[in-house]
Amino acid sequence: MSALAIPNGDARRLWLWSNGLTGAPGGKPDVMGIIRALGFVQIDTIRNVTRAHHHIVWSRNQSYREGMLWPLLRKRDLFEHFTHDASLLPMEVLPLWQRQFRRLGEKVARADWYRSGLGQEEIRAIHARIAREGPLSTHAFDSAAPGRQMWARPAHKKALDQMWYAGDLATSHRENFVKFYDLGERVFPRIEALPDHEAIDALCEGALERLSLATGGEVQRFWDAVSAAETRDWLARARLVPLRVEGADGRWQDGWGTPDIEERLARAGDAAGGSGSRMRLLNPFDPAIRDRARLQRLFGFEYRNEMFVPPANRRWGYYVYPLLEGVRFVGRIELKADRREGVMRVSGFWSEPGSRWGQGRVARLDAELVRFARLAGIARIDWNVPRPG
Repeated sequence: MSALAIPNGDARRLWLWSNGLTGAPGGKPDVMGIIRALGFVQIDTIRNVTRAHHHIVWSRNQSYREGMLWPLLRKRDLFEHFTHDASLLPMEVLPLWQRQFRRLGEKVARADWYRSGLGQEEIRAIHARIAREGPLSTHAFDSAAPGRQMWARPAHKKALDQMWYAGDLATSHRENFVKFYDLGERVFPRIEALPDHEAIDALCEGALERLSLATGGEVQRFWDAVSAAETRDWLARARLVPLRVEGADGRWQDGWGTPDIEERLARAGDAAGGSGSRMRLLNPFDPAIRDRARLQRLFGFEYRNEMFVPPANRRWGYYVYPLLEGVRFVGRIELKADRREGVMRVSGFWSEPGSRWGQGRVARLDAELVRFARLAGIARIDWNVPRPG
């Protein structure tokens, strides 16, 4: 089969459509539907305006509010585990995830940071205490060693982490974002795990289903639950459409598409036509921009997360949000909310080269900032840097 050529504009539209970022993001929120479509949603501790998991869902439906997510974990519609980072996954993924429990549990047990922790007898005691008392957070334990560096994990946290990675413990719920651990058998429903080869095939198929078009490496990295060799084996057996995808710089790259790729391209074109030039403020951890190399290849947009970069070495700022308009990134903005004062402050703004900020574009940005502030319960927006235009 000859490769299907996908021009850059079509590739952009397809990628945004695959990520639920075309069309008007309104109506009654179907939070589980959004997470199922994405595969998972990454969770993060930093609440700059709102935490990443809330922002990611809100970007797909702006009627979403922060209280809608965590009840789904308590209801066991979702479970929490590790993809490329801590994430919430639909419970129906659990039969595929047994291999990830095994892989990560073994990996963590071999890691230097873990081996310096508690002994097996103490680990069993932590497990027995949770079995006896029910869900407990890390604050219920105290194993801080004298002289321990403040950034080093205490031994009990290492033990909890290892059992959590292995699936022996699971996240029961969170309170003010604090994780409570319970026995995996009390959190996870009884399931029949798939044979490993079936789980690998289902994970690879599920990754490409959500990516629409991808390289083998992008399929492998989607869940980060299969190896590169396992992905190559699946690609060799799967019935896929070979692609040639044009990048923003005009260069073409080989890839793979779903069997219905041409239908998806048509649907993506129709959906993008209805979205107009709406401004969208995306989270740094949004799945549409998580793969920075893919982002730059398709959109010509260079982005890096500088939260943990020393201030003097930052090119932009601490928590910087990309600004998407239609199928183009037109700038980036740094925001910080003070919920106590009821204000969201703009502390940085950078226009993307070649993007002109006339009155219409500025108005679209203002409207998106108002919507985003509303998610955090904030009515006032202060600009501490010059406004564009």
